[in-house]
Amino acid sequence: MRWWDLAPVLELERELFPEDAWSPGMFWSELAHARGPSATRRYLVAEQESRLVGYGGLAAVDGTGDIQTIATARDQWGSGLGARLLTELLHAATDFECHEVLLEVRVDNLRAQRLYERFGFEPIGFRRGYYQPGNIDALVMRRTTQTSSEAPSVQGT
Repeated sequence: MRWWDLAPVLELERELFPEDAWSPGMFWSELAHARGPSATRRYLVAEQESRLVGYGGLAAVDGTGDIQTIATARDQWGSGLGARLLTELLHAATDFECHEVLLEVRVDNLRAQRLYERFGFEPIGFRRGYYQPGNIDALVMRRTTQTSSEAPSVQGT
């Protein structure tokens, strides 16, 4: 994601999340941390025929990744785009050497919860009233990664 992607990202953001859409400043702040040798963010967009149809972002701090946002245009639901975006964000978490990845998802967004579960995320708690102004609770989910030192050893004969 680059600065020139922000207008279509914000348009899609407002369409999908009318009550709790991110502000332009929130995206600008995240993108400010996405470049250079000390980058702690990875933001990406998906385009189809010159149209922005999805985006996602990950923050990484001290070995923990946090999926900050992920969204696909409604006409892309069921196409696998969300899974592809999530896969890229998980690759970014690996690049940042994260041992776990967290995310929050609305408790009423069962479609997204099923996607995250397919990728190994497990519920670990709730954040009451997290999504404002609608006062909707968030389900907190976590996916741990297996490091090479934690992997089962294989011994040959």
